[in-house]
Amino acid sequence: MDPVYLDNHSTTRVDPRVVEAMLPAFTEYYGNASSRNHSFGWKAEELSEKGREEVAALIGADSKEIIFTSGMTESDNLAIKGVAAMYREKGNHIITIETEIRSVLDPIHSLESEGFVVTVLPVDSSGRVDPEAVRRAIRPETILVSLMMVNHEIGTLQPISEIGAITREKGVLLHTNAAYAAGVVPIDVNAMNVDLLSFNAHLIHGPKGIGALYVRRKPRVRLAAQIEGGGHERGFRSGTLNTPGIVGFGMACRLLRENFEAEIAHKKALRDRLENGILEAIEYVEVNGHRDHRSSAVSNLSFSFVEGEALLMGLREIALSSGSACTSATLEPSYVLKALGVGTDLAHSSIRFSVGRFNTMEEIETVIQRVRQAVDKLREMSPLYEMAKEGIDLKTVQWSPH
Repeated sequence: MDPVYLDNHSTTRVDPRVVEAMLPAFTEYYGNASSRNHSFGWKAEELSEKGREEVAALIGADSKEIIFTSGMTESDNLAIKGVAAMYREKGNHIITIETEIRSVLDPIHSLESEGFVVTVLPVDSSGRVDPEAVRRAIRPETILVSLMMVNHEIGTLQPISEIGAITREKGVLLHTNAAYAAGVVPIDVNAMNVDLLSFNAHLIHGPKGIGALYVRRKPRVRLAAQIEGGGHERGFRSGTLNTPGIVGFGMACRLLRENFEAEIAHKKALRDRLENGILEAIEYVEVNGHRDHRSSAVSNLSFSFVEGEALLMGLREIALSSGSACTSATLEPSYVLKALGVGTDLAHSSIRFSVGRFNTMEEIETVIQRVRQAVDKLREMSPLYEMAKEGIDLKTVQWSPH
């Protein structure tokens, strides 16, 4: 069979219309957007500002509130470390949740060595945090709450609007990573009371190497720059602007905004057929994450009596992930699934299927059949599966030590 790409939560295929829009910025309008003395620089600046407007429009922001970065990870770091450095005199307490992405958790925990105190809130079995738990965790010295809008592994959607109402009431800044939400959830930073928002282009069918950080102007949010040297991007992030990337980012946002409802419906139809088809064809399969409050693009499934890496090896013609691309180098079970209370065996057997704009229903039907075949083959070699089929409750078995 032809290879099928179902790893759109790792990255997406660049839309040909995005590539077409970018090409002139490489070959014709190739000036430096900071060069103010000639037409090449003026044109590059014009293209960059046009891209900035398109990026802002997708999330209901003003273009002056968009800071371009190299991607989601840099945006997260700038938001978290920038707030910590600028608001240190006000307080040293930061709140997050245990299922956050590493580009949030790692910079937050690195601040502990500088005297910051971090509260990591638990989530329920679906991966959602209770907004009232956030309210109870806020202290007089709290300066920042950082929560993903859509989880990268299981697609669970956090109640950002409810939490935003709480943080605004308490005078605490709210940062959200929306990289996995931008293509599947309507975003309005003002309605949600979000103060800082990170996302990137390559998860919405744009180019890699370009991201953005929304920084609220009213009420004004201040940040300490993490990259210095020239004062670009209003002093928040120095460095020559990636004009081709910005053009591509802007076009990706425009295409998404103009076709938003149809795109969500397309992804949801694919995801639902994939998930329902697998659940109908294969027994002992669990859906991880919230069944309702989740992304329309992702389904995280655990296959009992099957090892996830072995299943991936048996599905080499299908691009899939056993977890986040950020942590795929480790053989440890997903920390996200462990936070949900998923047992180690099931966590090790989890596969993330993530659909995108260019997937087809024909591909989904093929994948359902291939997954069924691969799971059946692996279970034929599993004595535990045989015992379960015989009605033995494996939880009650007393295993003898060697």
